[in-house]
Amino acid sequence: MNEITVISGKGGTGKTSIVASFAALAENKVMADCDVDAADLYLLLEPTLKHKEEFRGSKLASINRDICTECGKCLEVCRFNAISDDFVVDPISCEGCGVCAHFCPAEAIKLNENLSGEWFISDTRFGPLVHARLGIAEENSGKLVTLVRRNAQLIGEREGRDLIIVDGPPGIGCPVIASITGVDCVLIVTEPTLSGIHDLERIVALAEHFKIKTMVCVNKYDLNPEMSTRIEKYCKNKGLRFLGKIAFDPVVTKALVQRKSVVEYSVGAVAQEIKKIWRNITYNLAL
Repeated sequence: MNEITVISGKGGTGKTSIVASFAALAENKVMADCDVDAADLYLLLEPTLKHKEEFRGSKLASINRDICTECGKCLEVCRFNAISDDFVVDPISCEGCGVCAHFCPAEAIKLNENLSGEWFISDTRFGPLVHARLGIAEENSGKLVTLVRRNAQLIGEREGRDLIIVDGPPGIGCPVIASITGVDCVLIVTEPTLSGIHDLERIVALAEHFKIKTMVCVNKYDLNPEMSTRIEKYCKNKGLRFLGKIAFDPVVTKALVQRKSVVEYSVGAVAQEIKKIWRNITYNLAL
């Protein structure tokens, strides 16, 4: 079973729209939306929920005032200033590190598991989808990404699927690392801007660090053809597989409004280019 993650160095490159088209084109696959901070693939796939579980990925300190002696040791050792002068824990500031509980002489402080979000298994018109929602201001998104990927893998193994398509988060941080480690290849979706090139270079360096086969495509390339050519040259010099260029076209927005992928909604140039990129991906996966 192969696994491909579609990522971008920044948000807004059109990554999820492209993943939705891949979901329409691929056969016998599982989809995993690992952009748990701002998951939106489900908006296009219109899933029917089959399973839901809570995600408890962090801990919060709590003080038992019945046995607290108000010695002030917790105030002294908490580097996040999460404990007020009247010995109440601020849940926003608390990082769950446990230092206060460790040093409390009265053992009045305990760490409790915190509800950080939820994860789901759903059916879509293209097959099973595993997705999640991280709570507001919650952390440990990397753990949640790993949980989403693992359940997609379990579904793939149980149902004999050939492929997992992962919609990865933007950036280069912990959730991105959790979404690409161990995959067969990554596709980086970039855009023809200076910031696009800068973020492309950062995400390429990350993929190289984990020795992952890397492919690149440019979305909305015709908004800056000169910059697009620069990206192509960069990929050639780095030995990266450059798979194609997608033009800017209002048909993408029209498809989104109808909650459809571009390849479902249109047979025009953009849809044909996405299909070509997908054929290139399947060819490279077979190498």
